Amino acid sequence: MTTPEIEQFLYREALLMDEHRYEEWLSLWTEDGIYWVPCSREPTDPTREVSIIYDDRSKLADRAAYLETGTVREPDSRPLMRRVISSIATKPVSDLETEVTSNFILVEARDGGQFIWCGQSIHRLRRDGGDLKIAFKKVLLVNRSQPMPVLQFLI
Repeated sequence: MTTPEIEQFLYREALLMDEHRYEEWLSLWTEDGIYWVPCSREPTDPTREVSIIYDDRSKLADRAAYLETGTVREPDSRPLMRRVISSIATKPVSDLETEVTSNFILVEARDGGQFIWCGQSIHRLRRDGGDLKIAFKKVLLVNRSQPMPVLQFLI
């Protein structure tokens, strides 16, 4: 995996999330993918801690379908979002996988207000059939240990 290829992959994932293209976003995942958004200050084990999100591929598919159908919000009232990705660093963890850390700032406009979310994403990317796929993603929100609203979008 080259750095430019990884960067382009992260930018594409961000675009898909920002534009509520959930089925396309889901296609970026491996069949055994795990998506974790912890809420503890020093997260270590999602099976023993409360999490904001801890989904396997099946639950990710349910989440994508739920968000796609507009049951959370009508398509015309979905929040407008844009995120900026920075500080991308890579580290091979095996012959098949590379760990990628990056920082993000996400601006969300909804219900007459503007909200800012920021944090660090840790991806484990794997080549699958020639394409890069997400095998694991952990999102460390800066405010993860504080009360927060229900997330009605992908972080």
